[in-house]
Amino acid sequence: MQTWAYHAAEVAERQLAVALPRRWRHVRAVAVKARQLERLTLPEDQDLVVTAAWLHDIGYAPGIVDTGFHALDGARWLLRQGLAPRLAGLVANHSCATYEAKARGLAEELAAEFPLEESPTSDVLWYADMTTGPDGQELSVGERLAEIRLRYGPYDPVTRFWQEAEAPLLAVIERVRFRIGTQPI
Repeated sequence: MQTWAYHAAEVAERQLAVALPRRWRHVRAVAVKARQLERLTLPEDQDLVVTAAWLHDIGYAPGIVDTGFHALDGARWLLRQGLAPRLAGLVANHSCATYEAKARGLAEELAAEFPLEESPTSDVLWYADMTTGPDGQELSVGERLAEIRLRYGPYDPVTRFWQEAEAPLLAVIERVRFRIGTQPI
């Protein structure tokens, strides 16, 4: 049986593999990690979290970029493709995107179009993304944040918004770690 995640993987590969191979390596590893952690979500959300993992960075793809804010661009594109608003919302708000939206002057648009979901499903997506490096390598969240700051430089909005977003991100990471500890494999 083919799932939504299977189709999302095909879409992500088509959009990212050739144009953005490094981003594609990251996305593949995030999806693998989300699959490993899907048990931490409700049973009905297990395919959804993996689907969101495959599509979380689709907004970087050439032809999808509009505002330059990948979370919002990707979510809007997913809606235009007829995909579920909840899926688009998970993509729009992944990994502290509300803070980046604020830094880019897009906070009102993001909030109006895609309400923030706070759930085990969104937590697993954030955890998978923020513990996976740009080449798909396993990183601690501290290593990931350091890598982002180094890659973007000190004056980029991406680097600056993490100063405010780090504490909420760490709270999500701790919630997932707690769930992992209480639900061993």
